[in-house]
Amino acid sequence: MQEVIKVGQLTKSYTQRAPRNACPVDVSSAGTRIKENQLKAVDNVSFSVGRGRVFGLLGANGAGKSTTMECILGTKKADSGQISVLGMNPLTDRKKLFERVGIQFQETSYQEQITVGELCEVTASLYRNAADPWDLLKRFGIADKKKSLVKDLSGGQRQRLFIILALISDPELVFLDELTTGLDAKARREVWKILSELKEKGLTILLTSHFMDEVEALCDQICILKGGKTVFYGTVSEAVKTSPYGKFEDAYLWYTDEEEQANENI
Repeated sequence: MQEVIKVGQLTKSYTQRAPRNACPVDVSSAGTRIKENQLKAVDNVSFSVGRGRVFGLLGANGAGKSTTMECILGTKKADSGQISVLGMNPLTDRKKLFERVGIQFQETSYQEQITVGELCEVTASLYRNAADPWDLLKRFGIADKKKSLVKDLSGGQRQRLFIILALISDPELVFLDELTTGLDAKARREVWKILSELKEKGLTILLTSHFMDEVEALCDQICILKGGKTVFYGTVSEAVKTSPYGKFEDAYLWYTDEEEQANENI
């Protein structure tokens, strides 16, 4: 199977200033300087995604998912490791990748004094081989909002619009971050159906999600991160088999210790 994404031993650290209550300076012969710490956000992470597959990058908040995705997209430079996306280097070939990759982030912000139709037209104009935005609006159930301002959409309608905008480029690969946040149960399943149909046509999807039923319904493979490290990589059924539990949601909480952390906060 052709690998659309290949990540090998990815590592990325950030520099943190020492807390105010810690010793603020390091005095040396070179003079006085502020103490800094290195936070390893992603630590030696490796995985690959085959064409026409749905891959779930999972983990609690702060596990390293966003940094991993940003390194894959080339918006952040990894400290070490190898990344290939559609056979290209995301840092040096970002312009070529732009035409072939769609991106939807949860915290996306768009001009709100623009109509849905105008935003779709502007987005489509950026690509040489754009998909029909009106067909996408219809398929995702918000064709009647074409003349509505973005700011007047409900949370669920905005989320569907953001997925549409990621698909307008008619991409080979799409990144979806918490794709069904804000959608009701019926709308979530409608989105799953559309994405499954697109997958059957060859679309490759990398997604993050905190809905384990969504992961079970869509993902061919998953990678669970904890503290920047991989704690599981394989299929959902394998994740259950290698855990002490019979249900995936329980297995996921076991891998990430989220249940234990939640209990500590009660």
